[in-house]
Amino acid sequence: MIKKGIILAGGVGSRMSPVTKSINKQLLPIYDKPLIFYSLSILMLSKIRDIMIIVNKGQIEQFKKIIPDGKNLGIKISYIEQSKPKGLPDAFILGKKFIKNNSVALILGDNFFHGQSLVELLNDTSLKFKSGANIFSYNVKNPQDYGVIETLKSNIKIIEKPKKTKSKKAITGLYFFDQEVSKFSKNLKYSKRGELEIVDLLKVYLKSKKLLITELGRGSAWLDTGTSEDISKASNYVEILQDRQNLKIGCIEEVAFKKKWINKKQLRSRIKFYGKNKYSEYLKELLDERI
Repeated sequence: MIKKGIILAGGVGSRMSPVTKSINKQLLPIYDKPLIFYSLSILMLSKIRDIMIIVNKGQIEQFKKIIPDGKNLGIKISYIEQSKPKGLPDAFILGKKFIKNNSVALILGDNFFHGQSLVELLNDTSLKFKSGANIFSYNVKNPQDYGVIETLKSNIKIIEKPKKTKSKKAITGLYFFDQEVSKFSKNLKYSKRGELEIVDLLKVYLKSKKLLITELGRGSAWLDTGTSEDISKASNYVEILQDRQNLKIGCIEEVAFKKKWINKKQLRSRIKFYGKNKYSEYLKELLDERI
């Protein structure tokens, strides 16, 4: 079972400059809430309550203004700074003391996941997870922009941004790893672009036949919000669904309250913190059990 979670919320956000010159990309809004709420809610929905958030140097206070230590959500949140982007596996080197001898989930702070069957799938995968690595694939029309899984008979290949491929299976920004991940990450060599590559880490598990692949089906949505256009698409998606269903996506207080990690008094405190707006009105409806 996965008990630890890491959100990688660093990076320079160069594709969204000049907006990201003054604020971390993960704090930008996806419709009515910060982007990081969505990745945090995924870990919480997966019943992970011990979470470390990796941020750029000097940005911890920015995040703590909206997500402090997690007590207000019935979880534990710790922060660690990353001096500069060194690739995804660097998260496991920085988080070695946090991970200890536990399995861990890594989610990218700029990835958006949603779907009716997604929570059940993640819970089931998390509960059954014992060793090795588990990645999640999603069919896309532009596989050349992602790490891709190619399958030929019983052989599996992982290729980073292939120029030509018949596969449409992209590797999403959600990963489950066992306690060996920090050691394997430390032994990786830096690529030509000066980073540790996640595909190289996955190949270590693949070589030892300890890599599982779970496909996110048609009932799920995955968006990599790396550009302003992607942010806009994700915002439109959230707005349409929330307006249609009157149910919020990525509402971390709702997740905590419905899992009974926080009580009504703690929820009222969050309502007061947010002030008068539609988000706090939604939380008030939770108190009245109208949702």
